[in-house]
Amino acid sequence: MPLPSASETSTLSQLPKAVWVLGFVSLLMDVSSEMIHSLLPMFMVTVLGTSALTVGLIEGAAEATALIVKVFSGVLSDYLGKRKGLAVLGYGLGALTKPLFALASGAGLVVTARLLDRVGKGIRGAPRDALVADVTPEHLRGAAFGLRQSLDTVGAFLGPLLAVGLMLLWANDFRAIFWVAVVPASMAVALLLWGVQEPDRPVGTPRRNPIRRDQLKRLGSAYWWVVGVGAALTLARFSEAFLVLRAQQSGVAMALVPLVMVAMNGVYAASAYPFGKLSDRVSHTWLLAGGLLVLLAADLVLASSSHWAVLLAGVALWGIHMGMTQGLLAAMVANTAPADLRGTAYGFFNLLSGLAMLVASGVAGWLWDSFGAAMTFYGGAAFSAVALVGLLLGAGRLRLA
Repeated sequence: MPLPSASETSTLSQLPKAVWVLGFVSLLMDVSSEMIHSLLPMFMVTVLGTSALTVGLIEGAAEATALIVKVFSGVLSDYLGKRKGLAVLGYGLGALTKPLFALASGAGLVVTARLLDRVGKGIRGAPRDALVADVTPEHLRGAAFGLRQSLDTVGAFLGPLLAVGLMLLWANDFRAIFWVAVVPASMAVALLLWGVQEPDRPVGTPRRNPIRRDQLKRLGSAYWWVVGVGAALTLARFSEAFLVLRAQQSGVAMALVPLVMVAMNGVYAASAYPFGKLSDRVSHTWLLAGGLLVLLAADLVLASSSHWAVLLAGVALWGIHMGMTQGLLAAMVANTAPADLRGTAYGFFNLLSGLAMLVASGVAGWLWDSFGAAMTFYGGAAFSAVALVGLLLGAGRLRLA
């Protein structure tokens, strides 16, 4: 692995300690979550007997729940002027739901656990992102969000890798692996409690209702354009559960299927910080357009064949797309929203993205059951092309950096 350049080292050293700690908190929680999520679609289909449509609807509803809850936690964090307490509550709820997956004997408890887990994610998401923006100078925000996303994704890389190893070691014992996932989740909560100190609210700052009309008018057209672009990207990119189901069709041993998420998240982790740093220097419009082109290519590759080598190429492209777009969009929200409305801004951004995820995953599951796996990915490619055209037509309005 090449050593970081002097400029990269300088940038990393300038990032606040809280950004690093929040990144490692995300890493630990993602190790826990992805140990479960990389196995859950197979667990539901092979053990509980659910359909691909049901998996799509559950995944879409779960992710939409997380993103919708972010509205309320973001608004509350702006009103209170405090972010950390809500983040601790969200991570704590996520940790408490992990044992439910191991105890589940039917789809009902899995759905309950999945939704509660995502409620926890929703509670912590907007306050955490607003806290990153609060502690980071504007000229370093792309790098800060890229680093946090990169560390988060290292966890998403390690989680499935641990799941594969334990599936091989314990003869496909899903429930035992779900129990192991409790440990890193608990460590994440402890690190957040004792490792992060948020900035004090300025003395004399009055508390205002962030969702009053006069306050919401302060979120200008540039911000709402970013919200629309984020929703369009989410609509083009359905749940990653379908990557796992596509891998299952490749004919490899069940224990090795989670490697598809290892590959995707490995590429995502490696690319998130470099692209985040790049976003501090180049046009956001063209970087987003490039991300959509990569997603379109990923869908076409994944539609073309279920062969393992083709599958890995497709998920690698998917990971590059995520690295190019996710930290960039988070930085764009911070740059286009007033400082005292950042929690609310992230909340509404994620609300629209959540609704798009619900629609996209439901459509993907319907296409899978009705027309086959390839059509799901061709549909994703079509949505990507539409989103790309819309982005380029509005490029003049999106000159934010």
